[in-house]
Amino acid sequence: MQPDRHARTMLPIPDRPAPGLTTYDAKDPQTSYPPIEVLLPPDGAPNVLVVLLDDVGFGASSAFGGPCRTPNFEKLAAGGLKYNRFHTTALCAPTRQAMLTGRNHHSVGMGSITETATSAPGNSSLRPNTKAPLAMTLKLNGYSTAQFGKCHEVPVWQTSPVGPFDAWPSAGGGFETFYGFIGGENNQYDPALYDGTTPVEPPKTPAEGYHLTEDLADHAIGWIRMQKALAPEKPFFVYFAPGATHAPHQVPKEWPDRYAGEFADGWDAQREKTFARQKELGVVPADAELTPRHVEIPAWDDMPDELRPVLEREMEVYAGFLEHTDHHVGRVLEAIDELGILEDTLIYVIIGDNGASAEGTVNGAFNEMANFNGMAALETPEFMRSKLDELGSESSYNHYAVGWAWAMDTPFQWTKQVASHWGGTRNGTIVHWPNGITERGGLRTQFTHCIDVAPTILEVAGLPEPTMVNGVQQSPMEGTSMRYSFNEPDAPERHDLQYFEMFGNRGIYHRGWSAVTKHRTPWEMVGGTLAAFDDDVWELYDGAAGDFSQARDLSREQPERLHELQRLWLIEAVKYQVLPIDDRTADRLNADIAGRPTLVHGTSQQFFPGMGRLSENSVVNIKNKSWSVTAEVHIPEGGANGVLIAQGGRFGGWSLYLHEGRATFLYNVLGIHTFATRADEPVAAGSHQVRMEFSYDGGGLAKGGGVALYVDGDPVGSGRVEATQAMVFSADETTDIGYESGTTVSADYTAATSRFTGRIEWVQIDLGDDDHDHFIDPDERMRIAMARQ
Repeated sequence: MQPDRHARTMLPIPDRPAPGLTTYDAKDPQTSYPPIEVLLPPDGAPNVLVVLLDDVGFGASSAFGGPCRTPNFEKLAAGGLKYNRFHTTALCAPTRQAMLTGRNHHSVGMGSITETATSAPGNSSLRPNTKAPLAMTLKLNGYSTAQFGKCHEVPVWQTSPVGPFDAWPSAGGGFETFYGFIGGENNQYDPALYDGTTPVEPPKTPAEGYHLTEDLADHAIGWIRMQKALAPEKPFFVYFAPGATHAPHQVPKEWPDRYAGEFADGWDAQREKTFARQKELGVVPADAELTPRHVEIPAWDDMPDELRPVLEREMEVYAGFLEHTDHHVGRVLEAIDELGILEDTLIYVIIGDNGASAEGTVNGAFNEMANFNGMAALETPEFMRSKLDELGSESSYNHYAVGWAWAMDTPFQWTKQVASHWGGTRNGTIVHWPNGITERGGLRTQFTHCIDVAPTILEVAGLPEPTMVNGVQQSPMEGTSMRYSFNEPDAPERHDLQYFEMFGNRGIYHRGWSAVTKHRTPWEMVGGTLAAFDDDVWELYDGAAGDFSQARDLSREQPERLHELQRLWLIEAVKYQVLPIDDRTADRLNADIAGRPTLVHGTSQQFFPGMGRLSENSVVNIKNKSWSVTAEVHIPEGGANGVLIAQGGRFGGWSLYLHEGRATFLYNVLGIHTFATRADEPVAAGSHQVRMEFSYDGGGLAKGGGVALYVDGDPVGSGRVEATQAMVFSADETTDIGYESGTTVSADYTAATSRFTGRIEWVQIDLGDDDHDHFIDPDERMRIAMARQ
């Protein structure tokens, strides 16, 4: 093997032309230059595929004893290794940024989600340029790089069409190709997609069988095939991050139907079944204990009889969703195998970026936006039963109940967001690399963490950590390569110290011991007073003595060891920018107080035709107040139709459009109630101003109001909206000018027929001075922000 001649610690690798004879005439026989070489990694660098699923608990996948059948994960594990002590951060964006950089989440500014960023370094959502992402390092060393799926690492004020795009995958993230979505969740049937930084529409409609996970797999397979066809000598790095299985739990009906009746015993019984299977598989030790249910989680037997069929179906849909995801990940794996490169591809399948999500309320939801708007009472047991057959379909935006999340985290305590306990942070992980791992079907029990993935990949590729990237000196990675454990099952663990923290839930792991304290419960974020940090109750667990699941609290028996670990947590917190601990609610959602930039200022905002994909935080907030929208338009002879401006979609929003030539304003409340006001006559040909004025009733939140339509100042129609949405229209739908993307607010048009057939000069929203937002409880704002990620 030839020694590597490149100075790879400085990226981009400096061009260093060799001195030599320069001739005057190119025809001179002595004219000689070395051939131009394609930059490649060192010899032996494998292809790399990292698969990261969303919101899947340790006890969900059948590969780790769960009830959701994942045959492709099982097959992959049979040819590689399972890691049963792999950890994440308890929340999606922090896990992703940590994994992609090899640094702790606070070190890269992602102490929580982007929507709650502050100006504190550990919570800014800004990755320092001293911590370049893995994809950038690999690209600058000759890898082909591509990401497909979810990216929730872009600061919220940088998600609009004007960027800046430094934090987007294909701009500053190091991925040459990106196809996916920006944000915490997306509609699986009508996603807001980007190709690079350009908005694109899905290639098919839901009626034609579209589903996001399948689309992402199609693009990943196509890209891998093309890369190997055109540049077979270059290894690839593919990051495949489907939105599955984050809510909404949407999947074609045939997948949930496979689980009909399998969850009739409820979540308490499911925990027992899963725990027994986990022991049979050996993914938990024979002496592990099943942790009990906390009082905050309702017992299955205490749930209303009339709701149980709905609760069962919620879990059937989720199980089908995860199996469907396994199927399409399997297609990507099969494509790699068919190319003959599976043996030399390092594959990580990380089954979840945190524990299972308990953000669906104790009853679950048909449209989680109802709960986010304080209108969960609309989803009565009777309503839920009427919608049972629609769960998982394109007409639903559903989530399962807290009890199912707890069951999917078997055998551990708690769920997603609870960084203190393994239920929030331990995720089953599979590593497969036949050319580098001799054992097939092995189990590895060393403590590992998502920050270990990047240094592992660099070691396997024979690449050093860069000391300089794009002229900026780099800080060291904070993870530990897992390569040492690949062929040494009993090797002592090297990652033996790790802190955890999320919104005050915190813990420390050190050489088998863990000290933890839960500061808040994810689904109880409204009302009540949180304990002072110094008053939080800490627990102590001895994993080295066989307490795999944190079942035996030793804090009273060994207070000195607990205090030692508490001090160690504080030292690590200082080292990695965790301090100040931040459990605030309203202050973190107010950009001015939090100290992060915002795109929206003032009480008026003007838009122009063609603008679109504007997230809610890119548009002035019209909720709980009077407001108006005015459009300057030109109507051709024969009239015009189509959208002037629309915000939201099928599950909540509003639209001002022309239908049969008549100005129409429609307000859609959660997809349950619609209120339409139409003009008496079509808008005549020529230039006009079409205006809608909404007069809010006042007296609190989510009230109704009067609607008045005008053309050139003349009244042309009036109506009424009986109720409005107080907090949010959508997690993924946007505001569009001159058309509507995604699902549509109104059934009068489709996305394909929504384009305005006249000409729009401009559209302007103006807010009234009767703002009732002060009625919104600060804790409620925080709960909604957390549940949408």
